[in-house]
Amino acid sequence: MKVILMQDVKGQGKKGQMVEVSEGYARNFLLPRKLATAATADAVNTMNMKEKARKAEEARQKAEAEATAEKLKECPVKVTAKAGTGGRLFGAITTKEISEELQKQYGVDIPKQKLALEDPIKAFGNYEVRAKLGFEVSGTVYVSVYEEK
Repeated sequence: MKVILMQDVKGQGKKGQMVEVSEGYARNFLLPRKLATAATADAVNTMNMKEKARKAEEARQKAEAEATAEKLKECPVKVTAKAGTGGRLFGAITTKEISEELQKQYGVDIPKQKLALEDPIKAFGNYEVRAKLGFEVSGTVYVSVYEEK
């Protein structure tokens, strides 16, 4: 019997897949627990429409991520910080501060979790911070750290 899974079922498949299972397993386990529905023509059509909508949404999000990556190239972020002698900062510049400054200066909203600092920023200067935007798209945020007056 063919069924469409409504949730992930261990050993059978993922949500939205159409799988072939024994009739007893479907009738006695999957269908009563609402883990699956029978694969009627109407249910298959609905499944195909949801899959098409999911792919369109994914394509839109990927295009949005690529547009954000392009916009980051023209958005050098300026961060000011207090420092002691020798140009060393008190503390470090974090991804949270970079994210907040990016939002404040350019209106680009990138969560701090998507910014990847290789080493903590502990001195004045110019730095490149990688932004993982999803869908295997990444951009570069150019950060300039200046002394607070």
